[in-house]
Amino acid sequence: MKTLMQPNKGDYSDFYSSYLNLIKGDDYYALILDQIDLMINLFQEKGNKWADTAYAEGKWTPKEVLGHIIDTERIMAFRALCFARGEKSSLPGFDQEHYVLNARFSDVSIEDLLEDFVTQRISLLSLIKTLPSNSHDLVGYANGSPITPRALLWIIPGHFEHHYQIFQEKY
Repeated sequence: MKTLMQPNKGDYSDFYSSYLNLIKGDDYYALILDQIDLMINLFQEKGNKWADTAYAEGKWTPKEVLGHIIDTERIMAFRALCFARGEKSSLPGFDQEHYVLNARFSDVSIEDLLEDFVTQRISLLSLIKTLPSNSHDLVGYANGSPITPRALLWIIPGHFEHHYQIFQEKY
């Protein structure tokens, strides 16, 4: 399996530094697969009542957080694909609050959400296997800022780590 080296400073806006700084290790594939196990184990251990309960008023439930993670990963993977293929148009940002509100994740079973998460992760690894290595550092624009496919792909596990830490601390 091809390796995916971590991005360099300058491959992404400072906004994403907090996510990328959470990543430990350089084995992208192992990290992605380990995170699948972490998420499945967390939701199986905590149960359905936990999954439907926000830790505070106005905060997302664990199911909504998981749905948000899936949506964000799809968007980051799409952006990576676009820029790896040479897209020159700037891609828009997205409003995570609207996405979660309109998704109605509370109506989706935890089993279906976890299956969706696993499927997204397997699809992500498949995408990376087919991307030419020389496309990883092409620069595109998303949400008004330059970013590379390599950075977008590494933001995915960093974003996961951010939310997993919140699960550990707040939920």
